[in-house]
This record gives sequence, C-alpha cells and structure tokens, in this order.
Amino acid sequence: MIRSFNDKNPQIAKNAFISETAYVIGDVKIGENSSVWPGAVIRGDFARIEIGNNTQIEDNCIVHNGAAQFIGDNVHIGHGAVIHCAKIANNVLVGMNATLLDGAEIGSYSIIGANSMVSEGMIIPDYSFVIGIPAIIRGEVSKTQIERIELGVREYVKITKQYLDSGL
Repeated sequence: MIRSFNDKNPQIAKNAFISETAYVIGDVKIGENSSVWPGAVIRGDFARIEIGNNTQIEDNCIVHNGAAQFIGDNVHIGHGAVIHCAKIANNVLVGMNATLLDGAEIGSYSIIGANSMVSEGMIIPDYSFVIGIPAIIRGEVSKTQIERIELGVREYVKITKQYLDSGL
C-alpha cells in the first residue's frame, strides 16, 4: 500500500517492486531496481527517507526515523530488521532481526550480523563486521563476504524484475 501523508507523496522508481502488503507512506524516495517485500513498513511521516538503487527491504522490516534518513545503493536489509538509524552507506548487508537505533551511521561494505543491536549514535566505519547486543565491531569484512553481499544484491535485482514481469 502506497499512501500520501501531509502532502508528501512517495516517489518510487518505475522498476522498483513494492509488495501489495508493504506499507510506504509520506516523504519516501525509492530508487531503481529496489524492492520492498511483504509486511515491510517505510514511514516517512516525521522526516524524509531516501532509499537508493538496487536495495532490498525484506519481509517485515520497519524503516522509520524522527530525522532525515538515507539508505544507499546495493543494500540488503534482512527479514524483520528495524532501521531507525541516520545512514546506511552503499553495499551493506543488515542481517535478519537486527536493530539500528537513532543517529547510527553504517559505513560502506559493512555487515551487521543477524539479531545485532547497533546503539544510538554509533558510527561504524567502512568494511566493518559488526555483531552482538550491543553491537561491537569484530573485524573487517573479507573479500569473500563482499562478494556474497554483491551476489545477494544481484540475485534480488533479478527476482525483483521477475515479480514485476509477472504483474505482481
């Protein structure tokens, strides 16, 4: 479901896939080849949310914030994640059920492990491997992990096109 709020209309690229059971409202911009899967909620009611190209917001994720929020290109956000942070840079994997709190910023080519909780205001440098509650940086992302991020994004861009071509 796509809705306007306070005279703000979601801007969604024509080749983005938005599930009919997702909820996108207000000041939201979604880029080329991106996808929002069943049960996901993207609420741009307090502030603008900008989502880049080739980015996936999987089933039952929540994206919301009280201040402007930016999610970059080639980002994969796993099932059930709560995204309340300020920024996720390009080429990031956010694991299932992870929580990113207010003001946090995630650097490019980083991985946030499943069920991790990134603390309010935490700044995560590029190429960081982050896990835990609270989340801590455990090391650098390996070349193999970067390849896995890139492969996952490519596969989701393909399935996004299949869903659109199927009329869904």
